[in-house]
Amino acid sequence: MSLLAQDIDPGKVKTTREGKNFIITLNRPEKRNALNGDVLYGVRNAFESVYTDPDVRTIIVNAEGPGFSAGVDFFALASTGFLNSNPPAVRDLIREMQDLFSYIEDIEKPVIFALHGYCYGMATEMILAGDFRIAQKGTEIGIHEVAVGLIPDCGGIARMTKLLGPIKAKELIMTAKMIGAEEGKQIQLFTDVVDDAMEGALALAESLNKNAPLALGMAKRIINRGQHMDTRSLLELEAIGQAAIVETEDAKEGLTAKMEKREADFKGK
Repeated sequence: MSLLAQDIDPGKVKTTREGKNFIITLNRPEKRNALNGDVLYGVRNAFESVYTDPDVRTIIVNAEGPGFSAGVDFFALASTGFLNSNPPAVRDLIREMQDLFSYIEDIEKPVIFALHGYCYGMATEMILAGDFRIAQKGTEIGIHEVAVGLIPDCGGIARMTKLLGPIKAKELIMTAKMIGAEEGKQIQLFTDVVDDAMEGALALAESLNKNAPLALGMAKRIINRGQHMDTRSLLELEAIGQAAIVETEDAKEGLTAKMEKREADFKGK
């Protein structure tokens, strides 16, 4: 049982490079960018293609059409036999989706989701795996699995609880309510609310790309892994990370540039 299509339609996810940015675009607007195998594994393949590419500093994910994504494609889900399978088979499919979103979370590059229109269900679970979420004014977001008799199972519970805390996570998950962009920013689900999501994402990427990419990647991993560590363990993890980073050419370039009062030229080495 799998959402993985035998032959991925490459047209359902487009990729482009813009300077140091790698832009991934969901391209299934005729189905409201509903997440099926073509889209999910198209996204996975796109991330894989630049996972260790030093020329890519920041990844931006956006979408064609009137909204980011309506969530999982229920017809595709039904075709897997999800509702008529035994618990081990269901868990196997869920792990497949969880691993895909964890792949997004683990890449050692900043990941920005540029959102417009709507973002529902599994799509909300996917964007929670990113580092930043830029929402266009008027964007609506929700995680509504309980309204169809299910629960969020691809990180919706785990990541939303870590991001927002249990009180707000319970409210959003257990009421299946939709919230607007401004409320999303107020509760820190969104990094920013802007007139144009892609313009906002590119502006944020410009700020990120000025910094040392290896240091960004290390800081991201420590933040992600250390959220529930005790303080002393997290301090030790910081020291271990710094001991690795200080040996890089970028660290030497950054410190030299600071002393010479010039802009650093980081190479990702």
